[in-house]
Amino acid sequence: MRLLLFGPPGVGKGTQAKLLSETYGIPHISTGDMLRAAAASGTPAGLRAKEIMDAGKLVPDDVMIRIVREVLASPRASGGFILDGFPRTLAQAMALSHIFEELEVRDFKVIEFVADDEEIVRRLANRLVCPADGQVFNVETDGLKKGDPCPQCGTPLIQRDDDREETVRERLKVYHMSTAPVIHYYQASGVVLSVDGTGSIDVVNREIKLMIQDAEAS
Repeated sequence: MRLLLFGPPGVGKGTQAKLLSETYGIPHISTGDMLRAAAASGTPAGLRAKEIMDAGKLVPDDVMIRIVREVLASPRASGGFILDGFPRTLAQAMALSHIFEELEVRDFKVIEFVADDEEIVRRLANRLVCPADGQVFNVETDGLKKGDPCPQCGTPLIQRDDDREETVRERLKVYHMSTAPVIHYYQASGVVLSVDGTGSIDVVNREIKLMIQDAEAS
């Protein structure tokens, strides 16, 4: 089972990746996890990535691609994987195709989470986070507001800077500009499975598993 997850910020990719990882017994590999692991491993690509990140800069494609190749070629990914956050651009998608050819990865699916921009803005604007334990809450469903004590530990809840409306709209703009060509690239290969990302966690998870099941049976 090899899955690539795509979707706008706040659509629930991370939550679904964790559930799918548990269901299929394969690792959830996110861009952030890859970079942190590479930096800690001491490999040439990892040390270069750490140097760039420590300087507060974005890791360039050539370094990111080398790190992705190292992870996918490792025993950890030998039984399958869920790749979350890569590729983000058409150049990265083409590089990943070369990595797949080299590693003889031929069977994979792209899960595209679809959601209206206004729904994404609303979701993230209502998201509160506990800075102490990382727990996430929702203004609407949990009846909490910014500054309220975390129900778990009592720490005042905050809204992350990148969840503010103006920031979310900018993130969405970048997402649509960079990711739309990537989705078209994979659609040409017939590997894209699209799911409505606005449903509940259970509903979205069930729909993804049904789509995978149908794709494997066909």
